[in-house]
Amino acid sequence: MNEKTKRVLTGIRPTGPLHLGHYAGALKQWIPLQKDCECFFMIADIQALTTHVDNPKLIEDSVREVTLDFLAVGLDPKKSNVHFVLQSAIPELTELTVYLSMVTPFTWMQSNPTIQTEMKQLGKEISTGFMCYPVSQAADISFVSPDPNESSEPTLVPVGEDQVPHIRDNNSIISAFNRKYSPTFVECEALLGDVKRLVGTDGQSKMSKSLNNAIYLKDDEGTIEKKIRSMFTDPNRIHPNDPGTVEGNPVFIYHDAFNNNKEEVKDLKERYIKGTVGDVEVKEKLNVAIQEFLGPIREKRKEYEKEDVKKILEEGTVYARAIALKTLERTRKAMHLNYPSI
Repeated sequence: MNEKTKRVLTGIRPTGPLHLGHYAGALKQWIPLQKDCECFFMIADIQALTTHVDNPKLIEDSVREVTLDFLAVGLDPKKSNVHFVLQSAIPELTELTVYLSMVTPFTWMQSNPTIQTEMKQLGKEISTGFMCYPVSQAADISFVSPDPNESSEPTLVPVGEDQVPHIRDNNSIISAFNRKYSPTFVECEALLGDVKRLVGTDGQSKMSKSLNNAIYLKDDEGTIEKKIRSMFTDPNRIHPNDPGTVEGNPVFIYHDAFNNNKEEVKDLKERYIKGTVGDVEVKEKLNVAIQEFLGPIREKRKEYEKEDVKKILEEGTVYARAIALKTLERTRKAMHLNYPSI
């Protein structure tokens, strides 16, 4: 086991390159965890199949894209305590999902808020794999759980406030297993940070590829400028000298998130509310701030494109799989699936 005792498990589904929303809502929080914790950053390709089963090529391409984005923002698998993990390359996770599903009432799946929301969004027949998403998530978190007989240190899972119910669901599944058999897993713990969802450039509540409202970490300068010029602002503001609304305004949400010149942001807000600055100037200054932020990330990404990304994933996954094997052995023993009486 790595000398860093606190373990962190978190991940992203590979359904396209990562964007500013991923950075603001997840990656920014992950980066400092590398200092004090043993980190498992998972690329959850099996879970990507729950919504993209008809587009396996997208998932294939996105695994590389996400890995490069991980590297570009500063996640560092060269550290002995940092591991990039490919979900589908750990078959023990699939087996663990099956075992945990045996103690999970189906009504828990039906009442899961993410399941309910995505069922409405998908608007098509739902697969069994999709409905079992929360159990798969529990297996992902639990495979790095210590043996309760040896340690009570919980796995830390970085989440935003809106995702805390997922952690409760995970712990309900783990608790159900421990009660039915024997203490096998330690419940995980939500690691709350200043994680806020970044709205899309069109003002939609979520930034995503499918809505075509995202600024990607790898976007070039011209693409970024074009996207910022077309961003939604205050729909009620017709003329540059009309008083405008700052709160909920996508351009100012981005300024708050990525413009390090806080005095400039304060000045822009004050003038916007008074009607003494136009949207053009506000967007121009946002473009400068975003370019300064993404420039170094884009350059680092180009350098990492020369590296053997597959090898990086393989090394982290091999390390994680060794842990998963031990967890699975403990799980099978608790369920008497090692058949001690034979």
